[in-house]
Amino acid sequence: MRVVIVEDNVLLAEGLALLLRTEGHQVVATVDTAEGFLTAVAEHRPDIAVVDIRLPPTYRDEGVRAAVEVRRRHPRQPILVLSQYVEQTYAAELLAEGGGGIGYLLKDRVSRVSEFVDALRRVAGGGTAMDPEVISQLLTRRRAGHPVDALSPREREVLGLMAEGRSNGDIAGLLTVTERAVHKHVGNIFVKLGLPPSDSGHRRVLAVLSYLQKV
Repeated sequence: MRVVIVEDNVLLAEGLALLLRTEGHQVVATVDTAEGFLTAVAEHRPDIAVVDIRLPPTYRDEGVRAAVEVRRRHPRQPILVLSQYVEQTYAAELLAEGGGGIGYLLKDRVSRVSEFVDALRRVAGGGTAMDPEVISQLLTRRRAGHPVDALSPREREVLGLMAEGRSNGDIAGLLTVTERAVHKHVGNIFVKLGLPPSDSGHRRVLAVLSYLQKV
């Protein structure tokens, strides 16, 4: 994969670049500002951008604001956001524009190299990769009366794992059920959320977004 890194912490940026190159990926640009992020994506059109949620000059929300702007200028550009803590408002805002190719991970997840690289691949492929802690905190804010409330406890469990970017096979292993059972749960989720009978991969992303957006 061709990757743009957006991180103002030099040590972390260099560490990410080394990790990605070791895994066989190409780091096409490393920048440390929101403006640099916009320029790098326009110039290189990377397979994915990895961006810190907080960037200079205020270290508040420059990263996520730039991510939203990148997606406006380059629809479906895959972006994986890294954050030191779960920042619910920013996570929800990033998801609100819709579409796949979005990830939100806590920075300590980077140290789990296989998980981090797997998340990169899922997001670059148009899927989602949401940190379990992000999902947990977003759900505590979901409004009552949303279609997700009609799901059974097992269906919500399956959908939560889908939000993490897990495949049906992964979900089956984690829940100790058959893959056929997971497939049935996923089908029920699509029906209850009113998702159209179109491409299953796209519907999967729509289901995840429905699960996470309405907070």
